[in-house]
Amino acid sequence: MKMSLGKMIYEGKAKKVYQWTEDKNKVFLEFKDSLTAFNAQKKGSFENKGSINRDIAVLIFQYLKSKGIPSHFIERIEDRGMLVQQVEIIPFEVVVRNWLAGSTAKKLGIPEGKVLKKPLVEFYLKNDELADPFVSEDQMLMLELTTPSEITRLKELALQINQQLIQLFDQMNLTLVDFKVEFGKNHQGEILLADEITPDCCRLWDKTTQEKFDKDRFRRDLGSVKESYTEVLNRMKKIVGGQS
Repeated sequence: MKMSLGKMIYEGKAKKVYQWTEDKNKVFLEFKDSLTAFNAQKKGSFENKGSINRDIAVLIFQYLKSKGIPSHFIERIEDRGMLVQQVEIIPFEVVVRNWLAGSTAKKLGIPEGKVLKKPLVEFYLKNDELADPFVSEDQMLMLELTTPSEITRLKELALQINQQLIQLFDQMNLTLVDFKVEFGKNHQGEILLADEITPDCCRLWDKTTQEKFDKDRFRRDLGSVKESYTEVLNRMKKIVGGQS
């Protein structure tokens, strides 16, 4: 597909966003090789990370589309690019936890690896200066950045995504411990899954060995980060298909 890039309109920790000159309702995402953790206090990278994450995100968006879950994804472009619908991001990260792990387990004084009886849905305000603080649903409404019906829809979509991803990763012999997603509204006002779903924003543990295949390998200096991300992609291709 011919590239129709305009000016860069945003650069985040993991992606650059460009205008798509042929359609104002579309933007181009370029996945970067950078790795960050702890609100970008720890930084790193590995070769082809952007390409690997883009391919994983494409396969997941395609898989979720087949299950009736709407996203901003349109098509993959070039080595590390993705054409998507332009959306206004709803400024809350939605986290779904199936097991307790990481800082949440530590904060609650519960050993990492506790299986929850039902998925736990949490919201975090998207604000780097405040380190993306946890917010209650009442606090979300107090901030006047969303509505009760939107909160209900966000939870509904997040739990639907969780149900489908558990099944997908189970076929890959991986446990979906937890994950973070973001949502946005397109020009028609429809709420869509946005941003990405990759090992950057999921915890994935091998069902047999409990080995980690996600960004915790970078956070905790476990090594073999590129190899783990590549293994996730390779396993996913066998299940979803070599469409990346």
